[in-house]
Amino acid sequence: MKFDRICGKLSLLPRVSKQLILAAADFVILLLSAYLAYVLRLGFVFTPNGAQCLLMLAAPVLAIPVFLRFGLYRAIIRYLPERAIWPIFQATAIASLFWVMLVFLTEMTGGEGVPRSVPPLYWLLSTILIASSRFGAKWLLRLGQSGRTYSHSALIVGAGEAGRQLATALRSHSDTFVLGFVDKDPALYGMDIVGLRVYPPEQIQRLIENHGITEVVVCDPTLDGAQRRQLIAQLSKLPVNTRILPPIADLTRGKYLVSALRNIEIDDLLGRSPVPPDASLLRGMVEGKVIMVTGAGGSIGSQLCRTVAHWSPARIVLFEMSEFALYQIDRKLRDEAAGCEIVPVLGSVLDQELVERTIRKYGVDTVYHCAAYKHVPLVEANPFEGIRNNVFGTAAVAAAVLATQIERMVLISSDKAVRPTNVMGATKRWAEFILQYYSGIARAGGKSQSFSSVRFGNVLGSNGSVVPLFQEQIARGGPVTLTHADMTRYFMSIREASELIIQSGAVSESGDTVLLEMGEPVKIRDLAENMILLAGLTVRNEQNPDGDIAIEIVGIRGGEKLYEELFYDPSSAEVTKHPKIMRARHGGLTVPDLPAELERLRIAVNARDEERTRRILFGLIEAASEPRKLSA
Repeated sequence: MKFDRICGKLSLLPRVSKQLILAAADFVILLLSAYLAYVLRLGFVFTPNGAQCLLMLAAPVLAIPVFLRFGLYRAIIRYLPERAIWPIFQATAIASLFWVMLVFLTEMTGGEGVPRSVPPLYWLLSTILIASSRFGAKWLLRLGQSGRTYSHSALIVGAGEAGRQLATALRSHSDTFVLGFVDKDPALYGMDIVGLRVYPPEQIQRLIENHGITEVVVCDPTLDGAQRRQLIAQLSKLPVNTRILPPIADLTRGKYLVSALRNIEIDDLLGRSPVPPDASLLRGMVEGKVIMVTGAGGSIGSQLCRTVAHWSPARIVLFEMSEFALYQIDRKLRDEAAGCEIVPVLGSVLDQELVERTIRKYGVDTVYHCAAYKHVPLVEANPFEGIRNNVFGTAAVAAAVLATQIERMVLISSDKAVRPTNVMGATKRWAEFILQYYSGIARAGGKSQSFSSVRFGNVLGSNGSVVPLFQEQIARGGPVTLTHADMTRYFMSIREASELIIQSGAVSESGDTVLLEMGEPVKIRDLAENMILLAGLTVRNEQNPDGDIAIEIVGIRGGEKLYEELFYDPSSAEVTKHPKIMRARHGGLTVPDLPAELERLRIAVNARDEERTRRILFGLIEAASEPRKLSA
């Protein structure tokens, strides 16, 4: 239709051209309002004299700058909110006052000039006509665009180069309307960039509610972790889909594509800013080497294998006791790392002879020991199996590494090893002692072998992690269960953890316990609430009894702590050349006769004497933490 074509051509005009057309229409409307004010006052159509013509022409000349100041030409007519009547009301009132001032200054009041009732009539008419023209144009434009509806309306956070290119890409798609930018730089507020208005962050909620925004795209690389977490928490409470534009390095030479946007992930709520991996450290630890990963089918072990595969190792040996888990990681690696030899080995780390034979047969250079039982309540309920796997399994692998004289062994430890209150944490602390012990043997024998431990907190997405549990509970309608309202934990993405584990080998020395910087601890209740909001639901509580998902406190389970620690003594931690990796030297603090202690523990476990087993397990840790003679 002809009207549709006219609307289409108008929509394609530059923003400045649209503003000029609107200003010209206002000029005519204001001139007409001034004349009609005279007509209503006099009661008949008349021909104005020269002075009156000049005063009528002065009315729009005075009003247009006022309209500019009140932002009447910055709004997008098609999405003009109803509350825009208020600035129109204010602008016409100020313009009418300026006109009255001009009348009095020129002494042109009275019948030959401006009768006293004309200015109020002019203000009333101009307000009605200007508002009617705006909302009438909005109705006509939407009517004319009825054949081309927008299924999405977007707001872009970040008015930098990435945001500008994204806006251009989004506007090239007929089903996406871009309202404008939101940026934290006050110098940009009110400016038009690529034809779009820049708003302050405080107006996000108003813009979403008034303009029916369906999507917010965050592409501001200058936001730090705290700012990003605050923004996402704010957006998660609003009825919009929030997505993040990946860094420019992850896209194709700066050409931003709509398909490159990713949804907000739970990682974004943690407030951490992942540090890009140091390619030289990764390459030096992996390239051309034979890497063996125990527990290769587990969540951390499998991601570690994937990370290793990207840095051109000569061979990856997958050591795993679960047939299904081994099959899964073997299949995935063969698809993802076609140029690398993959060797699956089915077996237990308790079988020292098998571990040693595997190392020799495939020429292993480095062993990453990930095999462990790590679910706190399960290990607490099955202490003997946890001790066998986590303690004696680590001892068997370390002994095999020492015997084969390979380059390096790295133990994957846990923050629960610090002042442990549960069996799992205690077994991890024993595993650290074992690595320190074998480091001392290698050093005393003049061997250049390295034995080190890497300690970090919870890994998002790992087996047994609280995040998949919360997701499952939310999916089935709740409730989300917490053990304690004040419980906090450290979190890190599984990919970042695997990269840092590999890099830690390059900055640690034999016998060190390496600590991964985890940022600030996260309150588990806040994490649960954010995940509920992120799912588009509301939290049911006393303030909102009609909410979707309730949060229930079920009580702390055996062995759990309210908060975890990464250090025994933070003052002993040393910075390394990597900003996310610290080194905690044991300062000569070792177990005097670890083999004897291991034998005592083995006898207690074989006898299935739980009380004695726990006494030996925790007694050694207390003795090592506070140097004194070890008691039986």
